[in-house]
Amino acid sequence: MSEAAILPGSIEPAARKGPDLSGAINPLTGIIFGGVIAAVLLFVAYSIYTDIDATGAKVTSYAPFFLLFVALLIALGFEFVNGFHDTANAVATVIYTRALPANFAVVWSGLFNLAGVLTSSGAVAFGIISLLPVELILQVGSHAGFAMVFALLIAAIFWNLGTWAFGLPASSSHTLIGSIIGVGIANALLHGRSGTSGVDWAKAKEVGEALLLSPLFGFALAAALLLLLRSIIRIPALYAEPKGDQPPPWWIRGILILTCTLVSFFHGSNDGQKGMGLIMLILIGTVPTAYALNRALPDNQLQIFATRSQAASTVIEQKASGFSVLGNPRPAVTAYVASHSINEGTYPSLAVLVRDISDQVTKYGSLARMPVDSVGNARNDMYLASEAIRFLMKDKESDLTPDQVRTLNSYKLSLDAATKFIPTWVKISVAIALGLGTMIGWKRIVVTVGEKIGKTHLTYAQGACAEITAAATIAAADIYGLPVSTTHVLSSGIAGTMAANGSGLQLSTIRNIALAWVLTLPAAMVISGTLYWAFSAIF
Repeated sequence: MSEAAILPGSIEPAARKGPDLSGAINPLTGIIFGGVIAAVLLFVAYSIYTDIDATGAKVTSYAPFFLLFVALLIALGFEFVNGFHDTANAVATVIYTRALPANFAVVWSGLFNLAGVLTSSGAVAFGIISLLPVELILQVGSHAGFAMVFALLIAAIFWNLGTWAFGLPASSSHTLIGSIIGVGIANALLHGRSGTSGVDWAKAKEVGEALLLSPLFGFALAAALLLLLRSIIRIPALYAEPKGDQPPPWWIRGILILTCTLVSFFHGSNDGQKGMGLIMLILIGTVPTAYALNRALPDNQLQIFATRSQAASTVIEQKASGFSVLGNPRPAVTAYVASHSINEGTYPSLAVLVRDISDQVTKYGSLARMPVDSVGNARNDMYLASEAIRFLMKDKESDLTPDQVRTLNSYKLSLDAATKFIPTWVKISVAIALGLGTMIGWKRIVVTVGEKIGKTHLTYAQGACAEITAAATIAAADIYGLPVSTTHVLSSGIAGTMAANGSGLQLSTIRNIALAWVLTLPAAMVISGTLYWAFSAIF
């Protein structure tokens, strides 16, 4: 009776709507938590030191390393905030169905978030990066590059913390993409160009469609799944809400824990990659000698690269129509990547660039033997050629045959293998940051998801259907390299099950969540664009 409030005129305590989420933090837990953070930072510093030492480069100034350390702290901070902001996606259902105690659930979720990051492919990481203006990526080590990284990360953290403070399950993916678009527009305007020229709008549209459709898909699929379940499995216990703090029957509990585990794992594998891509940009800009090119690429890949280079060069030269290039071919290729408009100089300039890249790589026998003062330029050339080929393969004006597309795509894969890689220590540090973030600060949004979307308590079947929908959607997005919003899918999935069950929705909560979703992109764009303008002046 001491845990529940006694209503006036009542002899029985009022029933709690949700589970007990109280509990003080054990001082030992805080010490362990701080120790893990310190260990991660030392591990990051040691990994960077050993990677630079392996290149044989001499450090002449420690100033860039100070900026590197600050940038890495902010990037890992973004993943930390992402962790506790998105914890509700996985644990709300198991907590509110009493399948797992709250504190155990968040630790369990954190561990599988960590595992998801460690086993991720990296496709999403570089899908996010490709939204950035190519000129900023090629000059990521300049003042503009640092302004870009700081602006988009701080803007994303600011908006995530704001929505978390109000208990609103907004999308971290939406936030980061809005920040990137804001930086791209601001960069274009600062250079006297139209704001629309600062962003790869085709890629932004592709990503935006995935983010827009995911909540609709989550709502419909979770609702349909619940209706299908009710027609096939007619066990009343499955559609009942928890009785007090009693756990559900063992088989229901197993399903709920499994779906929680899958959502945690796939959330880590998808969301963790965004931080990885930004950390790689930071490392490439600050320490290009160690991170501009994948020096761990096997030497036997050299012959494959040479063969593909020759084949790609043949295709591009056929398109050059007898034009030749005098001087530096890079400005013409950069202009094409920025404008997506083919002119008479596009193909001949790209043909020269492809030959130059092949000469640079074959001259030294492997990427590991390339001199430290050459790797930055080689990486920029490879990235520029890869982006130009990516746009050419999608450009209707290029008039490429299917065989030519396959040839160019094979060459692009070789270029990407040399430039789009993620060291193991980056994965580990991001995994720990996301996992630790998952274990704290989770209560605000968990309460919103668990109590404030529907008008009735979450049942076992509703929790399982919402989690299955979220896990399947995120897994599919991870396979196709799309940064889908875990938050949107799970929240809309719960709303879908409530609608299908006839439970009713709390329209005030739905309105607030929808408003946060609508405002996320424009708000993140404005914040990041303003910060980029300010940081450009400071740096």
